[in-house]
Amino acid sequence: MKLLTIFLILVLVMALILSITATPLQEQEQEHDDMDYELKENSEHGFGRLLAQKKRKARRITCNKYPRICHSKGSPGPFCCKKKCVNVLNDRLNCGACGKKCKYNQICCKGKCVNPSFNRRHCGGCNNRCKNGGFCAFGLCNYA
Repeated sequence: MKLLTIFLILVLVMALILSITATPLQEQEQEHDDMDYELKENSEHGFGRLLAQKKRKARRITCNKYPRICHSKGSPGPFCCKKKCVNVLNDRLNCGACGKKCKYNQICCKGKCVNPSFNRRHCGGCNNRCKNGGFCAFGLCNYA
């Protein structure tokens, strides 16, 4: 019984402490709301003009309107597919032509979708050719 009364007293003390500490925060929030009202009021008179302006989105130059940007230095590729510069010779999502996707286990080599696990000309990666008479297994030449 004594343990129960001690527990209830502790709960009441904790509730009292929480209610006391929460009161100043509510007062600060009310003061903050008043400051927002003053800023709005000043913006109507022209003082807070910079605060009232909306941010503008930066315009992005896309290759569908300006295709020459794909030929600039640092561009991912010279071709424009879905408003993005790509290289159709090695891009999995645009292999050989815009929108032509390679399958899950394939990569794009020279504009063709190939499986590097079993292709002798592209074993383990593009242009990694196995020697004459060799075979490609699991991306390794002559794996035995």
